Amino acid sequence: MNKNKQRLVQRLKLIEGQVRGLQKMIEEEKYCIDVITQTSAVKSALSGVEDELMSSHLSTCVIDQIKDGQERKAIGEIIKVYSLKRK
Repeated sequence: MNKNKQRLVQRLKLIEGQVRGLQKMIEEEKYCIDVITQTSAVKSALSGVEDELMSSHLSTCVIDQIKDGQERKAIGEIIKVYSLKRK
């Protein structure tokens, strides 16, 4: 995860900036469609972070659990992540 850590932190900082921008847009009573467009961009960016975290988890932690004989735990986590992602 260390490899991805810096990239994820940087992406989250960008998202943080986007959210601050949204707050400013609302305070300044910007056009609703423009605000909604930006909220959509934030959701998409967060979804990208989620995807990367899930990929990393599946390719490291879950593989390690399976190798250690913890198949049930691994399957449970896969199902949990899948369920959360579908919401």
